[in-house]
Amino acid sequence: MKRKMIPALLALALAVSLAPSALAAQPPNPCYPTSVTRSEDGTQIRKVYDLGPEEDPAGIPRSDFEQEGYHYTLTDLLKQESPEREERFHTETVTLDSKSKDMESVLALLPAQREFTTDDGLTGVLSLKLDTVNVEVSGYGSSTRAVTATRSYPNLTGQDTSYIPKEITDNGRTLELAAIDWRTDNTASEDGYAVADRYTAIATYTGSATSSYVKGYVVTADYSGAVSRIALNKVRYVAVFEGTPLIPLEPTPEPEPSADVQEPAAPIQFNWAYVLVPLGLVALVGAGVGGALFLQKRRESCDGAEDDGNG
Repeated sequence: MKRKMIPALLALALAVSLAPSALAAQPPNPCYPTSVTRSEDGTQIRKVYDLGPEEDPAGIPRSDFEQEGYHYTLTDLLKQESPEREERFHTETVTLDSKSKDMESVLALLPAQREFTTDDGLTGVLSLKLDTVNVEVSGYGSSTRAVTATRSYPNLTGQDTSYIPKEITDNGRTLELAAIDWRTDNTASEDGYAVADRYTAIATYTGSATSSYVKGYVVTADYSGAVSRIALNKVRYVAVFEGTPLIPLEPTPEPEPSADVQEPAAPIQFNWAYVLVPLGLVALVGAGVGGALFLQKRRESCDGAEDDGNG
């Protein structure tokens, strides 16, 4: 049993020892260039990679490649600290209190430019937009004050309050009788002896008046402009590839004909009729002449034979 366990333990130890190397052999995530430039003569290509803190530069491709008739090989990998500048247009609305709605007083509270910092850390100097300035009432308050009025009621026969009104209306307000000051008017009779008592009532009326007032004003205005920040959270790598031209088997170009050299004439097609017809005629004439000579010789031979028989 122990002999069977020893190979199993050795295999397990070997697997554990090879696990880190297998993990280390995993290729890093590939990186992609943010820009690629090529020299005018095609002998150099520069690829720019802007990597963040979480990206591994080992993912930058380093293999040779061919492009547009050149073979490129990595010759240098440059590392540059690249501060990233972030900029955008921003509008900030400000709100402040004012005791007056007069525009001159309001503008005195608003500087032409102000420096702002956004919630995400971008800063900039923004300018006031005059067409956005707005003034509104922030709220109303009320106040109450005492109101007093007097009325005079003369030539009364006695100090009888029934002659005095208990309420009066003054400037739209209702006032109530608060006090009466009686004054005696001694009037002599016509004979100069008898005296008749008359009274004048000076009545005082009181009440209250409530009025509203503006507590203040609220001013809103917009400031606009560019805000920016610089963050050192990028590292720039520049991969430099040098190229050598490929030599393809190009066909030899044919020389262009010169203006002074005349192009060769087209080959003349030979017409055999011009030769065969005369030869045929000659053959016919020869045949005719030969036939005539043959007949003539035959006749002469026949005539000779006849002469020999006769003799």
